[in-house]
Amino acid sequence: MENGLSELEGVIKYRLDHQHGELAADIDISELNAWRSLFYRLRLIGQITEKYAGLGFGNISRRLVPGGQEFLISGTQTGHLPVLNKQHYALIESASPERNAIKSRGLSQPSSEALTHASVYRQHPSITAVIHVHCPELWVQTDRLDLACTAADVPYGTPEMASAVAGLFASGKLQQAGLFSMLGHEDGIVAFGTTLPEASCLLVEQLAKAMAIEQNQPWP
Repeated sequence: MENGLSELEGVIKYRLDHQHGELAADIDISELNAWRSLFYRLRLIGQITEKYAGLGFGNISRRLVPGGQEFLISGTQTGHLPVLNKQHYALIESASPERNAIKSRGLSQPSSEALTHASVYRQHPSITAVIHVHCPELWVQTDRLDLACTAADVPYGTPEMASAVAGLFASGKLQQAGLFSMLGHEDGIVAFGTTLPEASCLLVEQLAKAMAIEQNQPWP
C-alpha cells in the first residue's frame, strides 16, 4: 500500500510497500521491548493528549542480523501502549532514502521515523540499535551540550532528513557521541550504538546532563 505525505507529527511520509502478516516465530523482541518499556515509563516514548496533536511519539529499532540491512522497528502509532508485543513491530526488509521508499512486513506498519533509522544504519555496519525519543530537556539544551543536530528546516521522516543524517556522519560531528537533535522535529532526539544498552545508556546520560543544566548544577 502507498502512504501519502502529511505534515502531522507521527504520520508516515515515505512511500510504503507493506506486506501484512505475522513476523517469523524466531524473531525475538524481548530486549527491544524491555528498553522500549523503560523509555515509555520515562515519557520519552508515548502519547500525551496536549502535545504533538495528541499523536504517539518515539520509536525504537534494532538490526535483525549484525551488518544486515533488515531491522525491526516499533509500529506507527503504538505510543499509547505501555507494553508492546510482536504484533506491534514491523520488519524493514529494505529502505531507500533516495527513493523515499520502504518495504516492510508485519501486523503493524513501521514507525514514521523508519527512514531516519535506515539512514543511521547505512552509516556503519557496527550500528545495531537506533532510538528516537521526544525529550524537551535535551532538545532545548542542544547548544549548551554541544550536540550534533540537523537543521530546523529539515522535516522528520523525509529524504531530506536522511540526507542530513548522512551529512552529520560525513562531517565527523558524531564521532564522539552517538546522539543528535532534530531541530526541525519538536523535541526530537536520536541515539544509536553498537548495542541497545550502549545507545540507551548514552541517551539517559545526556538527559541527566541536560537536567543538571536546568538545575544550575555542575556536572561531575
